[in-house]
Amino acid sequence: QVHLVEFGGGLVQTGGSLRLFCAASGRPFNDYAMAWFRQAPGKEREWVAAIDDEGTRPKYTESVKGRFTISRGGARNTVYLEMNNMKPEDTAVYYCTTRTEAKTGYNVASYNYWGQGTQVTVTS
Repeated sequence: QVHLVEFGGGLVQTGGSLRLFCAASGRPFNDYAMAWFRQAPGKEREWVAAIDDEGTRPKYTESVKGRFTISRGGARNTVYLEMNNMKPEDTAVYYCTTRTEAKTGYNVASYNYWGQGTQVTVTS
């Protein structure tokens, strides 16, 4: 059974930085894309960033380009999200997810397994 756990959420001021970390277990993830989504109160879960199985082709939603960086760990079963120059609108629960395909996807239905989420709050 696949299990994903996120770490690193917290409270940060506008302009600050946080780094999220996700560890996956239960099967090999060498051939699977991974991604981060987020969900703010009263809103739908939205895609933030994704990375392919080799970790060479990251993709970002427009609102985080130039501020967030997604990367994979050497063991391929870990994924990071470095968040810089954060804004209040980045406040949300952030979810790590993976899919049983090498290429990235950009919607909730594209992904098979999800973590429990970690709260990120940006104060103004």
